[in-house]
Amino acid sequence: MSTLVGWHIEMEFSEDGHRTNAAAMLRLADGTELKARGYAMRHPSDAEQLRVGEEIAGARALMDLSSQLLGKAHTEIDEASGRHSYPLVG
Repeated sequence: MSTLVGWHIEMEFSEDGHRTNAAAMLRLADGTELKARGYAMRHPSDAEQLRVGEEIAGARALMDLSSQLLGKAHTEIDEASGRHSYPLVG
C-alpha cells in the first residue's frame, strides 16, 4: 500500500523596472517552511516579456529551494547515522 504525501509551493512575482523578483515558499509535510528568492534582469534593449522574466526568476528561486532541501535532508541523514553524508550535485 502506498502513502500519498504532498508539498505546497507558493510563488509570488513582482516587477520593478527591468527586474523581475520571485519569492518562493515550500511547505513540507513535517511543518517545515523553506523560503527562497530569485530574480531576472531584462536588458533595456530587449523586448518586454514578463512571462520570461517570471520563468527565469522562478527557476532561480526553485534552485535555491532545491539546495536548501538537499541540505535539510543531509542534516537529517547525518543526525540519524552519526556520519557526514555528501550530497551529489548536478
